[in-house]
Amino acid sequence: MSSRLTRLRGRRALVTGASGGIGRALALRLAAEGARVVLVARRADALEALAAEVRAAGGEALALPCDVAEREAVAAAAAHVVEVWGGVDLLVNNAGYGHHRRFLEWDLEDMERMLRVNTLGSLYWTKALLPGMVERGEGWIVFVASLAGRIAPPDESAYAASKFALVGLAESLSLEVEDLGVHVLTVCPGVIRTPFFDREALERMPAAARRQMVEPDGLVEAILGALRSGRRELTYPRMLAGAYAVRALFPRFFRWGVKRTAKRPDQTGSEGAE
Repeated sequence: MSSRLTRLRGRRALVTGASGGIGRALALRLAAEGARVVLVARRADALEALAAEVRAAGGEALALPCDVAEREAVAAAAAHVVEVWGGVDLLVNNAGYGHHRRFLEWDLEDMERMLRVNTLGSLYWTKALLPGMVERGEGWIVFVASLAGRIAPPDESAYAASKFALVGLAESLSLEVEDLGVHVLTVCPGVIRTPFFDREALERMPAAARRQMVEPDGLVEAILGALRSGRRELTYPRMLAGAYAVRALFPRFFRWGVKRTAKRPDQTGSEGAE
């Protein structure tokens, strides 16, 4: 069975975190390519509005409110999808959120919640839908992780932990299921211009990172391209992948550079000092 997803028309695609940002943009693009889309997020009103937009454009959409951090809720939602549509061909584990806070200042409940949403939510959905893919001998799973899942920045300890775990889950799973007809793609975006980066995040973000911020449409196109070509890993923008080699070859220099560029204005005297 080919690992390349060359045809989306008629495919059943489920996108978590579909109410905004990357998830919304990806769901709209999948629908435009002819996929039948299941839209998952907590906000029912936002999902219904998105589903109406898909239908108005001639597509097919199912709005499915669900908190991905709740195991039983995911199991029930997945069972409903299987009952209504017979299963899912493409699962996009995209739901997630983050904050930019020092570990010592971070509320423990929020850190736990972040790990449940960002990591366990993907685990729950994959556990629920993967068996059907294996039974059919065909399927695609996308894990939207983060550059912070490969290179841990300061002020994002809980977020980085959740994304490192997601990258490990995806890589291990890929080795297990690729010979069973299921292809796994791990996506590590850099700084994407979405509501994820709220006012707090933008104020704390180094100037260098703000200059690297890109629009979500390019990431969506890159994800579809990676699925078409059968790639297993995608870092976007692609130039950021060079940081992995620098980190491996020159760890002390890399660590110094990360600490220097991550300093906030109140630590350097002026933002321009970065």
